[in-house]
Amino acid sequence: MKRFLVFSVLILLVSIGFGCKQRTVTQPEQQPSQEMKEGAKAPSAEEVTEQKMASKVESVEESEMASRRMMEKEGMFNDILFDFDKYNVKDMYKPELKKVSSWMMDNPDAKILVEGHTDERGTNEYNLALGDRRANAVKDYLVSLGVSSSRIETISYGEEKPLCMGSDEECWQKNRRAHFVVMNKAGK
Repeated sequence: MKRFLVFSVLILLVSIGFGCKQRTVTQPEQQPSQEMKEGAKAPSAEEVTEQKMASKVESVEESEMASRRMMEKEGMFNDILFDFDKYNVKDMYKPELKKVSSWMMDNPDAKILVEGHTDERGTNEYNLALGDRRANAVKDYLVSLGVSSSRIETISYGEEKPLCMGSDEECWQKNRRAHFVVMNKAGK
């Protein structure tokens, strides 16, 4: 996939470069470089274009790597699951929240978003409120562990962003969750 993307960008840049009308740019006279004095020829327009394309490809690759790092960070903490119609944090998820807290303490510039989710049962309004209570219950627990509340944002999606699309208890259980998103690139 990465090679295809890089190849596509190269093809696009080459087609743009050769499809454009060439312009002559006049620059003030410069003293010839040491290479020019020794008889070396100046780089051709084609070589300059190749160098520019190579730097753009490097830029695309760097951007792609940054996006990949962000995706890795989004999945770095496990979701906190809830019982039907409940928003209390179960004891079995407290070690995961301690892990989140510890990471936040080690990365003082990091901020996280806690997303509250529900299953499809209930009205939209009820599920948005329940998702909000779940996200805030997780935030409150993290604050009790010493994380500053200003570093934690919450949002409720209710039933709007299901993780599992089925209409059975197995899927509903996966959808009743609080999900973590790291909001900046802090951390290791």
